[in-house]
Amino acid sequence: MSPLAQSKGLIYMEFQIKSFSELNTTELYNILQLRSEVFVVEQDCVYQDIDFKDQKALHVFGYKVDKIVAYTRIFKPGDYFENASIGRVVVKDSERTYGYGHDLMKASIKAIKDNFNETKITISAQKYLKKFYETHQFVQVGEEYLEDGIPHIKMIKTK
Repeated sequence: MSPLAQSKGLIYMEFQIKSFSELNTTELYNILQLRSEVFVVEQDCVYQDIDFKDQKALHVFGYKVDKIVAYTRIFKPGDYFENASIGRVVVKDSERTYGYGHDLMKASIKAIKDNFNETKITISAQKYLKKFYETHQFVQVGEEYLEDGIPHIKMIKTK
């Protein structure tokens, strides 16, 4: 649990990791709802979230009081990028101030190590989150680009 969450006496976030076929319909619905709430509505970005890549991914999601409030999908090398990768990083707006994004990234990095035996990870990061990802040892590679109308940067973690 993040130090900020601990200092505020918040509830520990329980993380689960499941393949697409292991997700039950309620979990899938809640994951898609959270992704839509943040990426489509909050960020005002019309894009195709349902991209047929979920079937290849492992899904890392955090529960707090029986609600999914944090999520990523992870891929083995070659399924999205050349390296293992983390995508669709999302924390419910009301939960961001507690540092759960850091817990989510730690859980996702560990899941890649545990499931794929990989430490080299590529992400396509929203540019405004560069410093956040740098705290997890990701470094920018290349120039800024637009993805779905939002400035992004490619970042890689090598250890």
